[in-house]
Amino acid sequence: MQELTIVVPSYNEEKSLTVLLPQWLNALKNYKWKMIIVNDGSTDNSRELLEKYSGTEITIVENKKQSGYGAALKTGIERVDSEYLATMDADGQHSLREIEKLWQTRNETDADLVIGKRSSVSSSGAYRMIGKWLIRKLASILLPMQIEDLNSGMKLYRTRLAKKYLWVCPSTMAFSDIITLVFINQGHTVLENNIEIKGRLSGNSKVNTFTGFETLWEIISITMLFKPLKIFLPVGLVLIFSGALWAIPWVVEMRGLSVGASFLALSGLIILMLGLIAEQLSLIIKAKLSE
Repeated sequence: MQELTIVVPSYNEEKSLTVLLPQWLNALKNYKWKMIIVNDGSTDNSRELLEKYSGTEITIVENKKQSGYGAALKTGIERVDSEYLATMDADGQHSLREIEKLWQTRNETDADLVIGKRSSVSSSGAYRMIGKWLIRKLASILLPMQIEDLNSGMKLYRTRLAKKYLWVCPSTMAFSDIITLVFINQGHTVLENNIEIKGRLSGNSKVNTFTGFETLWEIISITMLFKPLKIFLPVGLVLIFSGALWAIPWVVEMRGLSVGASFLALSGLIILMLGLIAEQLSLIIKAKLSE
């Protein structure tokens, strides 16, 4: 089986790692895969535990301070030397058997990115399910995609491409969403494969309302990078149209143009001009990404 490296970000997952590390090590030997665990400034005893596995199929990378989920993934991905890499969480929800499913899909389709699609029936709760739905709907409006589980933490990438796009991806929890959107917008083959997830072995999820808003903001930011006119054009046209509606009664009554109508129309024109400039900058950046 072709070599694969699995990148696992970890923060204060000592209890989970105590159970998972022996299982992972045995499975890695069977699959002939490697693993990079990025201990992202954990304050528990994760470091001492992980050091016991250093020098095996598992490579340990230590961050002195917590840098964030996305930053930890970037650190691990930069150290991958195999043709393909996968990402998974350290909380026990993911297993290497599910990565094998993604690997089989990649072998059958030669996809550039295979996403582990989680079941809609999960332990995340209705509140988080609604949040994920809103994020997915916004992403589908602003950017072309048919992916359902945009922010799944289990993904399998072509390493060369993942490394190439790291610089446009955030260091936050939004990393998983944004790198997927980058792959899609660059025209790469992105597929989904159903996976099963388990409950967390310990601790609580780091995802909260703030990370949801953070992800929405990052999606808008990446839209500004790839499709700026999708934001500038409707805003500009709405302002111009509003100014025109405001001006009609004044023109009909031969009172000239109101200050408000002029302000709205002028603002709309300025935003459209800024949109055209942003579009040119976007073309330059996309050309750089395609090199």
